[in-house]
This record gives sequence, structure tokens and C-alpha cells, in this order.
Amino acid sequence: MTNEEIKDSVRKQYTRVVAESSSCCGPGCCGETETATMTTPGMREGYTGVDANIVATADLGLGCGTPTAFAGLAPGMTVLDLGSGAGIDVFIAAKEVGPGGRAIGVDMTDAMLQRAEINRKKLGIANAEFRKGEIEQLPVEDSTIDRVISNCVINLVPDKQKAYAEIFRVLKPGGKVVLSDIVTVGAVPDSLRADMRLWAGCVSGAMDKDAYLGVVRDAGFREVRVLAEKPYTSSESFPFGIVSVTIEATR
Repeated sequence: MTNEEIKDSVRKQYTRVVAESSSCCGPGCCGETETATMTTPGMREGYTGVDANIVATADLGLGCGTPTAFAGLAPGMTVLDLGSGAGIDVFIAAKEVGPGGRAIGVDMTDAMLQRAEINRKKLGIANAEFRKGEIEQLPVEDSTIDRVISNCVINLVPDKQKAYAEIFRVLKPGGKVVLSDIVTVGAVPDSLRADMRLWAGCVSGAMDKDAYLGVVRDAGFREVRVLAEKPYTSSESFPFGIVSVTIEATR
């Protein structure tokens, strides 16, 4: 598979999620893919202590964590959400940073961007915006972001080294990336890497946990640490473990 074939497959799956208002990264180990159902329980992390109207409007169940809860958001910050989907983490961030701050979502799927803008208008959130783009080439200027967040998305990106280089580029010196993602404990066999259903299911693109943290450090980040992690089991027999981690790193 080429990187573009992987992205096209993921894009189609997330377009389908919008159409069906269902999840592909939810309670069933990233939910249902086009050809198989994963049955890992409880991967989705619920939002607590945030505006219930935002959750009811914009939560499609796509996350595997709650990075906004760990990001140390403060009034006046500029926050960037990678793979922003229907906008839930953008809207939570926009509320936290207040009218003097800004929250930007980037997504590569037109249907998600359209849904997010509908949700933004419905919620009346003025300090949020959405841009079309890919994480390996972010439509964001250098050194302009205080916090980068993301929720169960980087595992879907074919070139994670380039993704983290872009995150480093857009962050201000001293800025932080705080994101939740799926990693593995043990390597994923090549045969599964080539399985499109498992790419969209947040499995085939996941990296070994230690290798993943190494990519973050190699991009130039310091103070790389795991803030939370949660292992999962699956009805499918995999020769590796599946773990949700929330990580923090400083530019």
C-alpha cells in the first residue's frame, strides 16, 4: 500500500462515519470497519466535567482519551487539534482559552469539516475555526501554537516521523503537545500492516509504544512522558497488545 492509498481508505471510512453518525474509533476498539467488527470493550473515554451541550452535539465517539483534560489550557492560548473530526476537542479547547484565545481544527475529510462547521454555528463558538489539511503538511504557520492536541488520530498517519516534525514546527518554543493515541506492545506483523480494514480500525497503523515515544524524542521534543495509559483486549487474536496512551512533550 502507498501512503495515499492508506489515506484514501481512512478518508472513506470517516466519511461513512459522518453519514451514519456512528463511530469508527469508539467502544469496539475503534468500532466497525467496512469488513470486520472489532470487539475490544471500552476503548472510548467519556468526557466529564465539560459542557454537556458540546458533548451532545459533537461527540461521535472517535476518541480513545481526553487530551484536553491534560493539556493545561489557559485563557489566551492558541490550540491546534489534529484530526479534529466533528470538533468536540476544538470546542472544549475554545471554551477553555476564552475569547482572547483561539482553537483551530485540522482534518483531511471534507464531510468531517462540514459537520464541524455546522456544529460550531449551532454551538455559537466564535473563537474556533477549521482548516482542511493533512498532519504531515499542516496549514499552520511556524511557532504560532501554544498547545497541540489530538485524539486517536496519529496512529492513522502513515508517516509519523513527518507528523511529529510538523507538530514541532508549529509549536512555540516551550509549547506542548498533549495527545491520546493507540500504540501496541510488540510489533505488528507485516501481514496486518497491509490490512486496510485494520488501518481504519486504528490497529494496523499503531506503533510499538517504545518506538512511538522514540519518534517523539527524535523530532526534537523534550520531557516526553506518558500521562495515562489503558490496555485493551480483543476478541480477535493479535500477537501484540493494544494500549491507549496520553502523552505530553515539550518543544
